[in-house]
Amino acid sequence: MGLEHHGGIVLLALLCGIAALLALAPKIRIPYPILLVLGGLAAGFIPGIPDLQLPPELVLVILLPPLLYGAAFFTSLRDLRTNVRPIGLLATGLVLFTMVGVALVAHWIVHLPWAAAFMLGAIVSPTDPIAATAIAQRLGVPRRIVAILEGESLVNDATALVLYRVALGAVVSGSFSLWGAGLRFVVGAAGGVAIGLAVGWLVRQARLRLDDPPVEIAISLMTGYFAFLPAEALGVSGVLAAVTAGIYLGWHTPELTNAQVRLQGTAVWEIGTFVLNGVLFVLVGLQLPRILDNLNGVAWGTLVGYGAAISGTVVLVRMIWIFPAAYLPRFLFPRIRERDPYPPWQGPALIGWAGMRGAVSLAAALALPFTTDGGGIFPDRDLVIFLAFCVILVTLVGQGLSLPWVIRLLGFEHDDAPQREEAKARIRAAEAAIARLDELVPEGWVRDDTALRLRGSYEFRVSRFSARFDDGDDGGIEERSTAYQRLRRELLEAERAAIVELRREGVIGDDVMNPILRDLDLEETRLDA
Repeated sequence: MGLEHHGGIVLLALLCGIAALLALAPKIRIPYPILLVLGGLAAGFIPGIPDLQLPPELVLVILLPPLLYGAAFFTSLRDLRTNVRPIGLLATGLVLFTMVGVALVAHWIVHLPWAAAFMLGAIVSPTDPIAATAIAQRLGVPRRIVAILEGESLVNDATALVLYRVALGAVVSGSFSLWGAGLRFVVGAAGGVAIGLAVGWLVRQARLRLDDPPVEIAISLMTGYFAFLPAEALGVSGVLAAVTAGIYLGWHTPELTNAQVRLQGTAVWEIGTFVLNGVLFVLVGLQLPRILDNLNGVAWGTLVGYGAAISGTVVLVRMIWIFPAAYLPRFLFPRIRERDPYPPWQGPALIGWAGMRGAVSLAAALALPFTTDGGGIFPDRDLVIFLAFCVILVTLVGQGLSLPWVIRLLGFEHDDAPQREEAKARIRAAEAAIARLDELVPEGWVRDDTALRLRGSYEFRVSRFSARFDDGDDGGIEERSTAYQRLRRELLEAERAAIVELRREGVIGDDVMNPILRDLDLEETRLDA
């Protein structure tokens, strides 16, 4: 068998393994990044797996902009504003604290040079929101905790990667100036935000003038690059540019799009983010055996000890930081305490344990160059990547798998605030539709029977969602709604079967079948509303 055929079989087996892990994740109720990390690690040690090396200069440019832009785009600006103080303390103060703490341990215990030690600290300081928030939302953790975790993971990506650039520059150039690093940090952050706002405004103006879903979605997918690339070219933070553009356009998107663009665009983004995260986790697993080969001069016990020391430091400094950050501002400033009283200790404890590392740390580690400006070998590159992977493995797998147990141990009650907000919003929307119907009926083109049917539908919707706020409700309205939804699903399934049978008989083609099936699918998704 030729090498080409062998490589094809290996690739096929790898893809089948990834698909199996992704299919298994929801069944065993484990967030997919945890399984992908373990699967990539296992795949890297399978005999016959090719040695894969990625061009470091392309990793951040190709993989990070859409991930950062997408995360920012779907972040609630209201939640960011409401929780700006705790998010700021975590996303800036904790990032710096983590970087310094890891650098000290990496220099004193692992014996990394100071610049490489600080770079490792910057790599492992940002958190990943996927695993933590997926588990927290499923178990009904208070909404504010989920919002803080999501906001932290968004903003600390920017902070950590700006610091990463500063540390990387010190390693590559061989020189470091605290004043120069501080100036680059401030200028880079301010410039990144400015470029992000400018790009967001330009994209918004362009999309206001478009009415073509594929083109609009394509522009949405490229917007992260539109912000990231010019910012990097100008020497400012491409990360902050992509994040700023995402927040800006996420706020303004409802005025730029129609229902078709929103439905298709959301699906595309979910799939794209899913694939990019999967690629990152698997790539590190595939490269790990080569990294370990390059570290064959270091004993296994020593490597494990180094990994445990750095991972333990990451977990410990977060727990050390989290309680003073939660209670000290309230103690020192009565105004903060009056507006936002002391939280129960369980909240900070959960936030402290939910500091899992993931995609951004992976991308930053893989982006380390092979050589310095002087042409020498980048110092301790393989060791830094190995230690970053250890942190990801310990936090994502160890803390991620234990997080449901911690949530139950801390005794959180199920938070129904999001459901109550949704009910209020649906009531308001139905009332607005009834009011508009009353305005349109006198115009004469609305038939009386049509108006009567629609009014009854909207009034039932108001009654159904209002019942959720009535403690004395006997559940009769919800039972009627459930029975109606069951009947409609049965009928919609009969419609689908009839359409598919027509296609099977050759009466209609796929070009007719697919739009009809899509309409039936959309109608089914509306049933719970």
